[in-house]
Amino acid sequence: MSNIQFKKGVLELCVLSMLVNQDRYGYELASTLSETIQIADGTIYPILRKLAADGQLTTYLRESPEGPPRKYYAITGAGRQAQRELLEEWLLFTQHVGKIMGGARS
Repeated sequence: MSNIQFKKGVLELCVLSMLVNQDRYGYELASTLSETIQIADGTIYPILRKLAADGQLTTYLRESPEGPPRKYYAITGAGRQAQRELLEEWLLFTQHVGKIMGGARS
């Protein structure tokens, strides 16, 4: 698996997790993620479109004091379920990788 493919899979979990407690607009999601994870400009928007097409996100417009209305993303019930499942898979995956890496040091 390439680094790009790996990041895209993890980014779905990150995006859903960021939306669990608060609706956010696309640029806000992208800039927050890019503070921690090195991502190219425009990486988030295809993920947002996919999650919306899958019924995991909905969108709405909200007025912005700094220009045109912003498109906000809100997580749906299906998105919350997907986030829980992805998080469980991620935690199990990292636990197994940690065991392997710990054994590799011996």
